Amino acid sequence: MARPAVLITGAARRIGAVLARRFGLAGWHVVIHAGHSTKSAHELAATLPSAEVIACNLVDGSVAVDMIEDLAERLPDWRMLINSAAVFKPDTAQAINPAIFAEAMRVNAETPTRMAQAFLTEAKASGGKRVIQFLDMKIANPNPDFFSYTMAKHAFASTVKMLAMAQTDPAARIYGLAPGAMLPSHDQQDEEHELSGRMNLLRRLTDAQELADAALFMSAGWLASGETLFIDSGQHLLAQPRDVLYLARE
Repeated sequence: MARPAVLITGAARRIGAVLARRFGLAGWHVVIHAGHSTKSAHELAATLPSAEVIACNLVDGSVAVDMIEDLAERLPDWRMLINSAAVFKPDTAQAINPAIFAEAMRVNAETPTRMAQAFLTEAKASGGKRVIQFLDMKIANPNPDFFSYTMAKHAFASTVKMLAMAQTDPAARIYGLAPGAMLPSHDQQDEEHELSGRMNLLRRLTDAQELADAALFMSAGWLASGETLFIDSGQHLLAQPRDVLYLARE
C-alpha cells in the first residue's frame, strides 16, 4: 500500500465522516471505524479513493485493542489514529446516572486511551506516529450539563500530556483537538443550532471542515507533542453557565 493509513473512530457519520473525506482527498488510506452505523460507513468508503470499514463496539476495550493489533499487523504504513468517537447523553450534577457514567468513561476515555497505547506500541509507520484525542472545549469552559460526558472528557484530556511525556519515540506526536459547538447536538432543532453555534467570541458558526483541516495539519507533526488545539471560534475562552443547547432554548 503506497498511501499512509489513518484510523478514524466514529467516522461513519457527522464530524468523523468530515474527517474521513478530508484525509481521503489528501491521499490517505482511510480506515473508517463504525460502531453501529456500518451501512453509512460502507457508503462513505465507496466515495473515497482508498478506504475500508472496520466495525467494533468501543464499550469493549479488549476487543478494541484486538482491532488495533490486527490493523498494525497488516497496514505497512499506519501513521495516524484519530479517536473521535464519543457518546453524549444527558445527566446532571445533582445525580449521576450510573449506566450513562459507566458508558461515557469507557467509550470517551478508557477505550480510546487503550487504543492509543496499543497503536503507539504496535503500529508500523515510516514518518512518525500521530495520535489525536478528540476532546471538547468544555475542558476549559465547563458547565454542569451532560455531567458524565464532561467528566470523561476531562479524564481523556489528561492523557494527552501524560502519553506525550511517556513516549520514547522522538518522531511520535500525541495531540488533543477540542471542538466547540459545531453541528446540531442531541435533540437540537435547526433554529436552536443556529443560535447556539454562534455563542462564541467571534459570533460565527464554526465549520466542521475547520476541524478536519486542523487534524490534517497535526498529521505533519509541526506542533510539539502534548499540545491541544481548540477549534471553536473562541468558545473555550468564555464562562458559560450551561451547555449552549440549553442556553439557546432560554
